[in-house]
Amino acid sequence: MILGIGADLCNIERIEATLARHGDRFRQRVFTDLEQARAEARPMAVAATYAKRWAAKEACSKALGTGLRMGIAWKDMAVSNLDTGQPVMALTGWAAQRLAQMTPQGHCAVVHVTLTDDHPWAQAFVVIEARPIPAS
Repeated sequence: MILGIGADLCNIERIEATLARHGDRFRQRVFTDLEQARAEARPMAVAATYAKRWAAKEACSKALGTGLRMGIAWKDMAVSNLDTGQPVMALTGWAAQRLAQMTPQGHCAVVHVTLTDDHPWAQAFVVIEARPIPAS
């Protein structure tokens, strides 16, 4: 069953300007070390990579039903990639607590994320699914 859906659209140029103005302070506040390493390893698409992850965090907070309030921190939602390139999202801290609260007993939650960009836009969708835990 679907527990939550979130979407966000982010302007890459806005993120690029924020990076130029606030630099490391912005990076450290919003993005995990792994997310920063991924973005900085893409010299032709640094801002787009950050913008997609920003959009994913916004979309995830919407799927959690809270938005960015109620104690959720930017770094509580982290985007990484499988070896295939597929993006995945891991939740920690308050985001993980919220996910546990909204997951029905006897189910496990799965967070699906998809990212795209087409300059000047980056977009993310997050779907949170509850799957029944098989009886053992």
